Amino acid sequence: MLIGYWGVPPRHVIDRYRRKHPFDEFVDLDLDLSAPPSGLVPDAFCQIITNIVDNAVHLRDDLRLIIGAVGEDKCDGGRFAALILEDLGFEVIETRNPATERKPISICTTDMPLAEKINRITHSVVVRNRKRFKWVEPTHGFWGVPPHDFELLSLFPSTTHVYGWTRCVEAEVPADLSLELEVDAHVPTVFYAQSFCAKNALAKHLAEKYHGLYIDCDGPVTNSVLAKVAAFIKLR
Repeated sequence: MLIGYWGVPPRHVIDRYRRKHPFDEFVDLDLDLSAPPSGLVPDAFCQIITNIVDNAVHLRDDLRLIIGAVGEDKCDGGRFAALILEDLGFEVIETRNPATERKPISICTTDMPLAEKINRITHSVVVRNRKRFKWVEPTHGFWGVPPHDFELLSLFPSTTHVYGWTRCVEAEVPADLSLELEVDAHVPTVFYAQSFCAKNALAKHLAEKYHGLYIDCDGPVTNSVLAKVAAFIKLR
């Protein structure tokens, strides 16, 4: 059986259900799992929340339960997804993660392909990373959340530092707005948010403040966005 989750549930909640169901596999419902559209959310809606609902419906027969983040550590969309899935008969364990004690980060700041960094960070939600990676001088920055389409990440050099909510995930403080706001002002940074997400306001504000590039994507990344990011990376 599978235990679905989204966001960054508190560590003790993940551990509780791992002990209770030791042979179950955890599956991140935030990700693009190639589920067919369920039609349960509007077309013009956050792709990540759409993923959550579509993935849950697609995996329904294999899902034992779902652990869903619904607090400031996620967004209102997380609460709405929980409500929709509960109405469909899913068992949803709603969580809020107000943790403030930052754990050390090293994946965000090491020399590693950006897609691999973000994969390792998201996987650390269910399997804590205990390895410490060597710090590298940043040439570029990526601020934001893990994108729906990882093709975007292939454009960045391995010396890219990760900022924003993704850094908060590695530090295990997903609701820590002060950490989410931290960037290195001298590092040319792409500020990314998923289309229709409230974080676009923050991404745009920070991009203007630090002379970075603000982008948003709805679903698969477009050639226009890829061209903008490629040009920014090359010229900066």
